Amino acid sequence: MIFGGAALGSLSDEAAAPLLELVDAYGVNHLDTAASYGGSELRLACWLRGRREDFFVATKTGERSGPAARAELERSLERLGVDHVDLVQLHNLVEEEERELAHAPGGALEALIAARDEGLTRFIGVTGHGLRVAGMHRRSLERHDYASVLLPYNPVLLRDDDYRSEVEALLETCAERQVAVQTIKAAARRRWQEPGGGHLSWYEPIHEPAALARSVRSVLADEQRFLNSSSEPSVLATILEAAASGEPAPSDAELAADIDRLGVEPLFEREQLKRI
Repeated sequence: MIFGGAALGSLSDEAAAPLLELVDAYGVNHLDTAASYGGSELRLACWLRGRREDFFVATKTGERSGPAARAELERSLERLGVDHVDLVQLHNLVEEEERELAHAPGGALEALIAARDEGLTRFIGVTGHGLRVAGMHRRSLERHDYASVLLPYNPVLLRDDDYRSEVEALLETCAERQVAVQTIKAAARRRWQEPGGGHLSWYEPIHEPAALARSVRSVLADEQRFLNSSSEPSVLATILEAAASGEPAPSDAELAADIDRLGVEPLFEREQLKRI
């Protein structure tokens, strides 16, 4: 189980404290954030102070050139108040042009490898959104031995035959090469339907506890898959409780009934990305 630090991006220290206390109560020790998550790194810095050794800390850079990626990593270290992170990830590396830039000489990957050699990070990973991400992750793994991948994974997305096939191929590659598979969007119901903003997450979560718990357990049914909690703080307790419950995975029929009853929709179309 991974705590998704995007949930802290727009919160004050006071508002973030109960979430981090909940994470602590459930013994979650993997904290995932990103340079682009607003104040998330700053909120985690307060929590990490004096406790750095208790946590696996991951952040992300959206930069594709080496100098910019290095600068963003150094800024993240400063904001987190640490001398190194355990994992730094190339954030949302899905577009072909960006993937080529990141892997080219002088690109972001080269800079992160140098940072790893200097002890600023232990591992390098890659993340992505959209329905092309699984295939692109496999191509990225052809270019470098990434330690981890991160991608959307939930019951409604897996109804897309092409996406499911590409995910299964990626999972096989990751199993062969001992690459960690981090999943996101187990809590997603659909994009917000009403106009206007003001939401802490860019998608509407599944608020019904039983249905959300089934979605969480479906992801965690295979020990190969890690689960990253939602950017919507209000569902964190339900997610952590479901992950810790030890209850069996739901049936396909139960998941299908939840999708139909709650109007769960895919967040992505094949050519559509959401940069977060």
